[in-house]
Amino acid sequence: MEKLRNLSLKKTFILYVTVILIGTFPLSAVIVHHVTVFQQQIWNKYIDQEVYYQVQEDEGADYVTSIRRPQAGVMSERDEFLSELCDFFETYTVLIFAVAGCVTAVFLFYRNKLRVPIEELNAASQMIAKDDLDFHIAYENQDELGQLCREFEKMRAQLEENNRKMWRMIEDEKALRAAVAHDIRSPLSVLMGYQEMLLEFAGEGILDEKKMQEMLQEGMGQIKRMDAFIETMRKTAKLEERMPQYSLTKVGKLCQEIEKEGKLLGKNAGKLCLVQTEKEEQLIKIDKEMVLEVVENLLTNALRYAREKVEIAAIPSEHELTILVSDDGAGFQEDTEKVTQAYFHGDSKDDLSHFGMGMYISRIYCERHGGRLIPGNKEKGGAVVKAVFQYGE
Repeated sequence: MEKLRNLSLKKTFILYVTVILIGTFPLSAVIVHHVTVFQQQIWNKYIDQEVYYQVQEDEGADYVTSIRRPQAGVMSERDEFLSELCDFFETYTVLIFAVAGCVTAVFLFYRNKLRVPIEELNAASQMIAKDDLDFHIAYENQDELGQLCREFEKMRAQLEENNRKMWRMIEDEKALRAAVAHDIRSPLSVLMGYQEMLLEFAGEGILDEKKMQEMLQEGMGQIKRMDAFIETMRKTAKLEERMPQYSLTKVGKLCQEIEKEGKLLGKNAGKLCLVQTEKEEQLIKIDKEMVLEVVENLLTNALRYAREKVEIAAIPSEHELTILVSDDGAGFQEDTEKVTQAYFHGDSKDDLSHFGMGMYISRIYCERHGGRLIPGNKEKGGAVVKAVFQYGE
């Protein structure tokens, strides 16, 4: 039954027509036979019975005597009509049953093979037209319509993913506007305050040289902060334009560069950075610069919250490279969905030191590389971020 259900549409239709026609031909023959016997019985009423039986006796028991059609006007009007009707059935019974069988085959074919997937596709198209993607197509036969339904389901899933990305972009845009308002207004307010103080008191000699030097240095710090924010926004604007540039590299060589970067960043942060790997001789096809930038962002973020050390593990498989960056800090205190959003700050004090873009950029690069970024917490405490990069073709 399963094999029959998964037959192609063409084979199924041919099977239905063949089976029904094979069944209708014997039935047609039986009906024609009975119609012929009935017609002979009608004609038998209008022959000379004595002559008929005399011929039978003279020729013997094996002799078959056919009954001729009575001449016109001999039979009654009713028998004439019945005889003509028998002629009609003798001539057209096979054709009538063949046509009826074909119609039945088409009906059964539609009911068993077409109706369910067509109804599902029609309902799905109406829901998509209403922008409602919360449904699934359940038709799973292996025929052509089953393949069409699976492709339609893939399209629905892609539309749902595109909608999710669109809403994420809208949320990121909101976050961008909020970040611009916050990260530009704050240093400008500080600079304005210092400028007003300088204008009001510098000429009167109230401010000594040391105080003025401190205010100027603080103002320069605020200017650098705005410059860093503008550079971050410039990099964000180019995210959508950057595509992976794949090249072959050894896992060991990649890990050497990660280790060099980790030692430098760890030294500056006063914390230990350890790198582990396996299958160092395996060749993988990746965008090395994109991978290293993700690792740098994750490492910088981990060193910010780590107590003593950060661990990095590079795990290559047949189709993808997985990099785990973990620390011994308090772990993520927020929903892990939020930490990959643009301009997210886990601590309001961090606003002065970074702009909450590292995890967001890392997520975008992982997705561009055919992978994903999965933040989480370790069982024994501390955060762990899993960055997955799919190999290029």
